[in-house]
Amino acid sequence: MENPRAIIKRPNYRFEYRHERKDKRVGRGFSIGELEKVGLDVNKARKLGIYVDIRRKSTHEENVELLKKFLDNISSQSQKS
Repeated sequence: MENPRAIIKRPNYRFEYRHERKDKRVGRGFSIGELEKVGLDVNKARKLGIYVDIRRKSTHEENVELLKKFLDNISSQSQKS
C-alpha cells in the first residue's frame, strides 16, 4: 500500500481569481496533533513510512480519518500473513 499524504488548506491570496483558486493541496506531512489523535508518536509514524511535518500546528479531521484507514489496512495485512 502507498503511504498516505496529508491534505492541507492553501493560504488565501488576493491576486488569485476565485474560479482558479484551489482550496486544498498535498502537504509535507501530518502534524503531531493528527498523529496523537490516532495514537502514534513521531518515531512510530516515521518507522511506518508516514511523513511528519513538525512545523504544522493544525489538525484536520480528514487527515485523521486517512491515518486511521491506513493503520487499519496495515493491521489487516499483518494478520493475513
